[in-house]
Amino acid sequence: MLDGRLTITEVAQQLGVTPKTIMRWEKSGKIKRAKRDWKGWRIYSHEELQEMKSFVETVY
Repeated sequence: MLDGRLTITEVAQQLGVTPKTIMRWEKSGKIKRAKRDWKGWRIYSHEELQEMKSFVETVY
């Protein structure tokens, strides 16, 4: 975790899905697009993680 931000791998582990699944959800518009760091990597806040947890609960 970088200063309170989460990587896609950390978020995927928390949600019990793969990073590829999160990318698919993002591409299909089911979740909002992630912010990117200076390297272009996806970064997520704890609030975004909670939003995704809510989404997963409604789907599964």
